[in-house]
Amino acid sequence: MLDQLVTKANPIAGAWAYAEFGAVIGAFLPIMAVSSWRHRHDPTQREPGRWLRRIGRTATRLSTLWKFDIEGERPADIDTRGYVVVANHESQADPFLLSFLPWDMRWVAKQALFDQPLSGWAMRLGGDIPLRRGEGESVRACLAECERAIRAGISVMMFPEGTRSTDDELMPFKDGAFDVAIRTGAPVLPVALAGTRAMRPKHSRWFGKAHAGAQILAPIPTAGLTAADVPALREQARAAIAAALPALRARYAGHAP
Repeated sequence: MLDQLVTKANPIAGAWAYAEFGAVIGAFLPIMAVSSWRHRHDPTQREPGRWLRRIGRTATRLSTLWKFDIEGERPADIDTRGYVVVANHESQADPFLLSFLPWDMRWVAKQALFDQPLSGWAMRLGGDIPLRRGEGESVRACLAECERAIRAGISVMMFPEGTRSTDDELMPFKDGAFDVAIRTGAPVLPVALAGTRAMRPKHSRWFGKAHAGAQILAPIPTAGLTAADVPALREQARAAIAAALPALRARYAGHAP
């Protein structure tokens, strides 16, 4: 049903979305290349990452299809310490929505996204962290880089479902984000997303017109936890997001900008 809604979107608006997104990335890439080189030894990649999130915000503001809201309170100390931020994953539009969160982060994303032209180049220059799922060496390298970033004082963003869901059912969470949180002592910050599936359903080539929102939930402390507490922490974060989703989805269901 959602894919049918997307394909019924105005084709002119859809073509504009592709064109303006490509144009925005092309305009930002030279600046990002300079920023990436200047900050190449910085484990936080804070400045290059800010340019990458500006791409998401600029492309959204130029779009005729999407509108985003951020709900909830940002942690007061998130600019000075690293959090592990986790969110449900509904759509390729999720990163655009999350680019409006009011703090800096490095993001974990699958390696295939980094191999794409334009958007993949921007992700590399922005300091995001690649992961090849199911490859032990890549997983270990990814988690080590996440730990390095958090200890340097910047938050890391992960989708613990591991892939986009195809319906409203929240999939099981994987352990990686919660293992990193416990090893670094970083609080887990759950964020619930709703409305983005109508913007770009999984396997769809087209964009839909919709209004989506992200709700920042209460942080979950990890001080004093050990590796044995990973499953409980994982399920606590999943339960927090699951509890927030029904009301959040009700607020954004069928809303267009």
